[in-house]
Amino acid sequence: MPLISQEEIVHFEKAIYLPMVLIILERDRMLFEKGSFKLKRPYIELVDGAIKQVHKELQETKIHMRKHHMKMIKGTGDDTFTEYVFYHGGYEDHRRYLNVRLRNRVEELLRVYLAMSYQEI
Repeated sequence: MPLISQEEIVHFEKAIYLPMVLIILERDRMLFEKGSFKLKRPYIELVDGAIKQVHKELQETKIHMRKHHMKMIKGTGDDTFTEYVFYHGGYEDHRRYLNVRLRNRVEELLRVYLAMSYQEI
């Protein structure tokens, strides 16, 4: 039986991925603002909506983690892997994530949040 439940791992992974998604969205927003697009506003509104959704979910994740005494620290990394250390319930769990997996998951989440934003427009 794993020391940290899969349900809690989901929260730890949100704490990994959501800040990465925010960084990408904020950079993209700046590109839309500075770009030579004829009509910038629809793109900016789409990205702003996604940013708002990610901020909301990240805040909920942080509250959950604080409430349940969960902590995550980014460990060592190289060109292939990045390590994260999860602390919860007196246990310490070291996990290594393939950087390609991190990138692919962030890309999936970008699609999800942009689709959510699009539906709200």
